[in-house]
Amino acid sequence: MELAYTRDDEEFRTRLRSWLAAVLPTLPPRPDPLDWPARRAYDMGWQRRLYDAGYAGLHWPQAAGGRGATPVQHLIFLEETEAAGAPYVGAGFVGLLHAGPTIAAEGGPAQRARWLPPILRGEEVWCQGFSEPEAGSDLASLRTRAVRSGDSYVVTGTKIWTSHAEVADWCELLVRTDPEAPRHRGLTWLALPMDAPGVTVRPLRTLAGSQEFAEVFLDEVRVPVGNRVGAENDGWRVTMVTLSFERGTAFAGEVVACRRTLRQLARRAQRDGRWEDPALRRRLGRLNAEFTALWRLVQWNVSEAAHALRHGGSGVPGAGGSVFKLRYSHARQELYETAAAVLGPGSLDLAEEWTRERLSSLSYTIAAGTSQIQHNIVAERVLGLPRGR
Repeated sequence: MELAYTRDDEEFRTRLRSWLAAVLPTLPPRPDPLDWPARRAYDMGWQRRLYDAGYAGLHWPQAAGGRGATPVQHLIFLEETEAAGAPYVGAGFVGLLHAGPTIAAEGGPAQRARWLPPILRGEEVWCQGFSEPEAGSDLASLRTRAVRSGDSYVVTGTKIWTSHAEVADWCELLVRTDPEAPRHRGLTWLALPMDAPGVTVRPLRTLAGSQEFAEVFLDEVRVPVGNRVGAENDGWRVTMVTLSFERGTAFAGEVVACRRTLRQLARRAQRDGRWEDPALRRRLGRLNAEFTALWRLVQWNVSEAAHALRHGGSGVPGAGGSVFKLRYSHARQELYETAAAVLGPGSLDLAEEWTRERLSSLSYTIAAGTSQIQHNIVAERVLGLPRGR
């Protein structure tokens, strides 16, 4: 792991802190968390500021429009922006953390030139069209069909839990192009324009009252063949690249946020007199150790991918991302259960951000691959155990 900070790293931290101190007071008020069009505008405005200041795509390769910063500087960026209370990626998270890195790793030159700059500039938002009503954890059983017709694919089917579909310009879409092939070998990864004829979006309301997910209905939607990333019927491999980024590095900023939440909980417990409860102190102490370890695992995963890239590899996070995702999902749930103990009756108030986060945390053992799926990946790819039958 590359944990030592060099002089260049510390100079980078100092410059970043100065920039954050100057720019954050000039931001407009945060919009209502339930107003996604306003949140898109706010989040993309912040992304544009990052771009203009040279901080967009900090860890992306320079060939993909990023700065090619070291993994250590990327982690410093996450630490400092979170400590300063800067906005997170928000509505841009699929493009910046999933689709963009996948296109950078797997897309052709024209595709990288078309899609990556607008993501970095905060001009286009992406959503993820993987899960279906009967294909969630068992993603390879998806049924959305794409039939080749000249220079286009004609796509018909339904997607669900499509993050930010109602404000997205593009969708990273997984479709079945060969129904006769084994189910993992007949899939293709497409970039779907969300304004194409035949696309219908129906928002879904979550337990916390928000609508960041949607159902997407595709009725003979024509997608140019040029929007295919990777070869036809090689979509499962490309999707594993996407999921490696999703599980390996996309949650890194959230770990920093959880550590900040933990400190806030400790201060609130002290203020409200709950700090005298030894059981609560033990829970907070154990969670502090848990998230410290998770942050070290993030550093290891990022460093491993960077080391592989320097030696001719893809730079795609490995199976360690599943180790991280598995433990992080449960740790986040434990964190917000502890928040409920600190808040007491206030934990039932949806006006409390911690209450909304507690409800949201219930999905983490399902979203981005269930804990059961992560157990299988760790067993097979990390421990070398035989595949289940």
